[in-house]
Amino acid sequence: MAGLDPVLHEESPTPRTDGRAAALESVLESAKDEAKGRAVAALEPVMALLVDLGRVFEGAGFALSLVGGPVRDALLGRRSTDLDFTTDARPDDTARLLGAWGDASWDIGKEFGTIGARKRDLVVEVTTYRSESYDPSSRKPEVAYGDDLVGDLSRRDFTVNAMALQLPSMDFVDPHDGLTDLAAGVLRTPGTPEQSFSDDPLRMMRAARFAAQLRLRVAPEVTAAMTAMADRITIVSAERVRVELEKTLLAAYPVAGLRLLVDTGLAAHVLPELPALQLEIDEHHRHKDVYEHSLTVLERAIDLEGGPVPGPDLLLRMAALLHDVGKPRTRRFEEGGGVSFHHHEVVGAKMVAKRLKALRFDNDTIKAVARLTELHLRFHGYGDGEWTDSAVRRYVTDAGPLLERLHRLTRSDCTTRNARKAKRLSDAYDDLEARIARLREQEELDSIRPDLDGNQVMQLLGIGPSRVVGRAYQHLLALRMDRGPLGAEEAERELRAWWAEQPESRES
Repeated sequence: MAGLDPVLHEESPTPRTDGRAAALESVLESAKDEAKGRAVAALEPVMALLVDLGRVFEGAGFALSLVGGPVRDALLGRRSTDLDFTTDARPDDTARLLGAWGDASWDIGKEFGTIGARKRDLVVEVTTYRSESYDPSSRKPEVAYGDDLVGDLSRRDFTVNAMALQLPSMDFVDPHDGLTDLAAGVLRTPGTPEQSFSDDPLRMMRAARFAAQLRLRVAPEVTAAMTAMADRITIVSAERVRVELEKTLLAAYPVAGLRLLVDTGLAAHVLPELPALQLEIDEHHRHKDVYEHSLTVLERAIDLEGGPVPGPDLLLRMAALLHDVGKPRTRRFEEGGGVSFHHHEVVGAKMVAKRLKALRFDNDTIKAVARLTELHLRFHGYGDGEWTDSAVRRYVTDAGPLLERLHRLTRSDCTTRNARKAKRLSDAYDDLEARIARLREQEELDSIRPDLDGNQVMQLLGIGPSRVVGRAYQHLLALRMDRGPLGAEEAERELRAWWAEQPESRES
């Protein structure tokens, strides 16, 4: 977005003299010219196929335009992986034309007017001019087809997404001055925001996503409408809300979007655990509240992405944001004015699992984020007393495949302004990671198993499959954790000694 930088991050406008207004207009025009040049360069790799597809529709008497996000991204000099088109052709005609043009075509959502196709490496989606609106009591949008491009663009969510390139002529269509808004870094709606959000309440969450992805400033009237209509988000399906929340978290600047969700009241409906953190002061009294601390931890975790945890990483980011959600329910005021949050990691893990389940996240994601939440305090106390090798083994085993994320979450959670304490905690964690590395060289820490498996236990004890075998296995696993590899002979002696103390051994 280098070409748009002169005005992109400017704060709320202030009154200007005529000279300053003229200068700003000149900057905007220059930025717009640069943006158009970047758009041509960004689309160059697929330009021939775009023109070819436009000629196919033109030859059949239909209009076709590249529209929305791909146009916006091209103006920012970015190649969009998904190419969206709009047309006056009805779905049956679109399916026929794409079937003849592409190597493959498919019905993405014919009832919504969308047909997909692929030609070589290019994947396209073509949608009939349309509008969507929600009945006040319905979770599903109602679709109506339109007849012209300008009308279709007027129903788009934001002006920066209401621009089009007509094909094959490549004429630029921008009836709502979206390019000016893009150059100024402002997010506005083509019509009134109230009408836009009434047509589709999910657009309020998209505003947060675009603030997070593109660092766009949301226009005051848009923010006001989001605040007034926040409860309308409740009619949107959890699946659609989840997708927007994921995109916001995976964006380059997720904190900007999350702040907007909280400030407008939307988060109270889709992720109420987040604004609830504003009520709490953390136990170290180093942050205005746990909410601010959590946003800081998220930013620090993003900075630590890379290597074994390439970014953007949804599991790490969600855990960083939600790791302290158990604090409101566990707050206790102690004598002397202190505040404690005992076992907030356990309570928080349950809350995280419940919320992510309500948002229709998959089970693997739910378990992983909840587990990271539960483990995020495990390291505390390491620097105050030497952990045994057994404790280190348990730390690695309990984290399992989440260990590298746990490393980053734990480091990110140290947000103290006390430089000496911060260094002590960092050094302690460096030491822990070094010990893990040393033990890994000596043992297979990532796949710790007892020295004897279940079949060997049954054979040595002369018993069949039963709960006793599981108990014996856990006993051997605990020994393995405490003492490291025992070897088969020592493990057998320990097993037999354990077995002699079990009531089942006297019954057999």
